[in-house]
Amino acid sequence: MLPRYPLDTSEPLVSLRKYSASGADLTHLGAFPKGETIRLVVNCPRTLGASAVVLRLNRDGEEATDIPFEFTSEEIPSMTDDYELTLDTAALCGGADSGLFYYHLLFVRHADTLFSNSINNVDLELTSHGGNAFRMLVYEPDYTIPSWFGEGVMYHVFVDRFCKGEGETCRRTGKRSPEINPDWEKGIPQYPEYPGAHLTNHVHFGGNLWGVAEKLDYLESLGVKVIYLSPIFEAYSNHKYDTGDYMTVDGGFGGEPALDHLIEKASEKGMRIILDGVFNHTGDDSRYFNRYDLYPTKGAVQAKDSPYSKWYHFRKFPNEYESWWGIPILPKLNHSTEECRRYFTGPDGVCAHYVKKGIGGWRLDVADELCDEFLDELRASVKGASADRKEGEAVIIGEVWENAADKVAYGHRRRYLQGKQLDSVMNYPVRTGILAFLRDGDGNKLYHTLTELYSSYPRGVSDALMNLIGTHDTERILTVLGSEPEDYEHSNDELAVSRLAPERREHATRLLKLASTLQFTVFGIPSVYYGDEVGMEGFHDPFCRFPFPWHDLDDPTRADLLNHYRALGELRRSPAFHGGDFRILSHAEDYIAFERIAPDGSDRVVIAVRRGEGTRQIPLDAEGKMILSCGDASFAKGVLTLGKDSFCVLR
Repeated sequence: MLPRYPLDTSEPLVSLRKYSASGADLTHLGAFPKGETIRLVVNCPRTLGASAVVLRLNRDGEEATDIPFEFTSEEIPSMTDDYELTLDTAALCGGADSGLFYYHLLFVRHADTLFSNSINNVDLELTSHGGNAFRMLVYEPDYTIPSWFGEGVMYHVFVDRFCKGEGETCRRTGKRSPEINPDWEKGIPQYPEYPGAHLTNHVHFGGNLWGVAEKLDYLESLGVKVIYLSPIFEAYSNHKYDTGDYMTVDGGFGGEPALDHLIEKASEKGMRIILDGVFNHTGDDSRYFNRYDLYPTKGAVQAKDSPYSKWYHFRKFPNEYESWWGIPILPKLNHSTEECRRYFTGPDGVCAHYVKKGIGGWRLDVADELCDEFLDELRASVKGASADRKEGEAVIIGEVWENAADKVAYGHRRRYLQGKQLDSVMNYPVRTGILAFLRDGDGNKLYHTLTELYSSYPRGVSDALMNLIGTHDTERILTVLGSEPEDYEHSNDELAVSRLAPERREHATRLLKLASTLQFTVFGIPSVYYGDEVGMEGFHDPFCRFPFPWHDLDDPTRADLLNHYRALGELRRSPAFHGGDFRILSHAEDYIAFERIAPDGSDRVVIAVRRGEGTRQIPLDAEGKMILSCGDASFAKGVLTLGKDSFCVLR
């Protein structure tokens, strides 16, 4: 009887490797340009008893095809066999420009067949009943990401809460005018009675675009190259996700003069401005819907013959209509109407208009709710508008919370990263992996997350992922790292004034240094949510949106954390982080070690982060010296020693 494969073993007895036609090792990748030839090599122990290896491949949504591997060699000393198969990605796509494919490995034996189970799109296990398929994304061969995006640091500004500049502003007066909270230092954002209760969000603190321009030196000290602004268009609320007029910069933020000034001053420092595109819905207080009759043109809710009447989904005119998540003040736009769609994506539409003004690109709010036709047209518009300008090609980033390579949204498979839509996405999965590691001690979760993402996306996309650990939609990262589950059960009145006790804050700050180090050094571009670098606290929205503490930066704990972020910003200048390769060297539950290598091989940086008690010694095939560290860390004779909750960067 043939020996049985030990299905419960932790050893990867079978391996799958991938090579390009030139012999380059592509094993850690799973997305390739159309036209690339991929050679798959399976190494199989003879004790498995396999007589053949088969690739079961299917294009997304189609029937699978079985393709046999060719037996190529047997290695007597190691008692293993090699099987090879070459895939022509152009032939797989047929007449299409791109495609998404899935595959399993089948190991045919005398009495049965074993199947591969993909753990993270690179590593595999064998099962007797099948498992997760490997994913292979084939993208258009001319799909490239703007080369400037991915360098340095991105900084996310929530405009109303960042800085009150001295320039001229003009706020709406009379009916539905905003209120101003003058207490920048101690004021508490307006909040509802309980989570989910109605909130007008009409109380502002007075931050504006003039203020962002005034703080460019500060941002430069952090290594910032990209400033991502929360929505800036005319709107009633303080957050501006209820757009009133896309072609008007909100007067309370300084209007168009302030935006032009910011673009100019940022450009002088080599920085670019990215705008938040909220194109799925508008506010009910908008030029297009006009519930409160504050705009001169009849809105969709006012008359069936309004020029905007077909821009929305009315179930029963005028009071029953589709809205974002059922929130009536956010009526959902109808992008099946060409006139509505082209208002945003036409050659003179909203997207092209601001690109021509000099912005660096767009972050698309709730990208999952924007249809393919809209995204196709938007990319053509944005790229066309930036084709010949001195600022270079504009970038398009989507808000996607999961793996975007094969995301299914509302029952529809998305093709975000195949070449005609997005340049990159917000990297929420890496946030989940970092928190699993630092809060739960699950280093394997972080390893699998990083491995799967890097093997899912085109290389250019991986280099441009928007790495975040905090946003306006999440609790402050320091609060997350320092809080216990029961802390989230408090009332909004309690959460509004809740702050970490000194011991907890110290512990959370230590963990934040580890989290930010990972955020800054894995593939992608770090996106710092305003104030995280000085330890701002706060639970869910709106408590994650307090005004920036400019008055308190001399506080020793804030200053220490700020210096750490500045050191990370300086590290990002290294060539290894500009399109450099990413390799995980070793990992366990309590640590992860990886390297970044410059495209030309001239620079190698090794990063190791540990979360745990005691001391861990990690053998590393590396040379050089420590250039940045936290906690007990040392490196000598190829062995890195890390103490409790520590990190080390070697060059």
